[in-house]
Amino acid sequence: MRVYKFGGASVKDAEGVKSLGKIVQSNFESPLVVVVSAMGKMTNAFEEITNLYFGKQDRLDKALDKIRNYHLEVIDKLFLASQDNLIEQLEELFSDLKLFFRGNFHQNRAFVYDQIVVYGELLCTKIIHHYLNSIGLDNVLIDSRKCIKTDSYFRDANLNWQLTIELIKKFVHPKKVTLAQGFIASDLAGNSTTLGREGSDYTAAIFGYALDAQSVTVWKDVRGIMNGNPKIFDPTVLLKRVSYREAIELAYYGASVIHPKTIQPVQRKKIPFFVRSFQEPHITGTKIGLGHKLKPKVSCFIKKENLVLLKISTLDFSFLIEKNISEVFALLDRYQMRVELTQNSAISFSVCFSNKYRRLIELISVLKKKFKVVVYRDVMLYTIRHFDQQAIDRISKNGKRVLLEQRTLETAQFVCI
Repeated sequence: MRVYKFGGASVKDAEGVKSLGKIVQSNFESPLVVVVSAMGKMTNAFEEITNLYFGKQDRLDKALDKIRNYHLEVIDKLFLASQDNLIEQLEELFSDLKLFFRGNFHQNRAFVYDQIVVYGELLCTKIIHHYLNSIGLDNVLIDSRKCIKTDSYFRDANLNWQLTIELIKKFVHPKKVTLAQGFIASDLAGNSTTLGREGSDYTAAIFGYALDAQSVTVWKDVRGIMNGNPKIFDPTVLLKRVSYREAIELAYYGASVIHPKTIQPVQRKKIPFFVRSFQEPHITGTKIGLGHKLKPKVSCFIKKENLVLLKISTLDFSFLIEKNISEVFALLDRYQMRVELTQNSAISFSVCFSNKYRRLIELISVLKKKFKVVVYRDVMLYTIRHFDQQAIDRISKNGKRVLLEQRTLETAQFVCI
């Protein structure tokens, strides 16, 4: 059993779906699970649907029509004959979504988000399922929400591993191609949940772990894992081999090619993990596994944007003690802030985090009751793994103002504005 995952960029149009079909056909020598994301920028489009639901519902129909037309255009270019049955199935999904709009009474934005965005993956896999059948590749389409079970922490749900493993073994076909959605899951009450943005890689790792897969391969629009995002850092180098531990470190610090939770499941069972290009499938790409930390051994650059930096001190300039810091962390957890970096001195505590759930104002209002708080919005966090002075100089050339700097033996980080 092997697992393939195709991201949104690889199935953004009819040509992408055809390329997926060729890759699956040419590599189908044993049972295969194919995990697929939403097409192109459809997750962004459904996020906008969520925003309209809470703000401008009179614009919902127009926005949904745009999404519908996008998928109908793909179908029109993908198939020679009419696909009335497929189109009818897509219309049923849109009807289900509209039914949710009318019947929902929840005001929890994260809950509503998860009930809406899952339709990107559901629409995509319907189309791919029919296309694979049309080229003679018999496949079984499953709903990942029926076999990947989580808690109810919407938008970043935590896996129920034992139940998920049992259900995956039940739903995955032992001989055919099994087609499943990435990113989406459900809680024990049957509500849709998601595994965190870009969580489809994690989905592939979950299937790989549950099925003791021979390998997990993620097909992307890049040649493999580079030592930096080519759109930000130039020039960049392809990392041909990366150890599990190093991949976890890179993902933790925000390397965009890998989802932070992805590597640990495959590491536990020593399953080789490949990152390859769907545009150049003949290239080996990057292999993550046992062995060298990095090959070649170079500095790796990561940049995160739109973060918040808080500098916290006591109102009476007394020392910040463990009790104060634990109180701050409890508040960060309560208001769902993902911490990226912390630093403390005798009288101050600095924390850089993502305001993903838009609860910064609530957090600050509570903190100011007990602490002096200085807020820096829209900061950037640069991380360099295996840094040297030349690597640091590449960051400093940007001319950004450094608000906070932190170094360990192998990692240097800079919060800039």
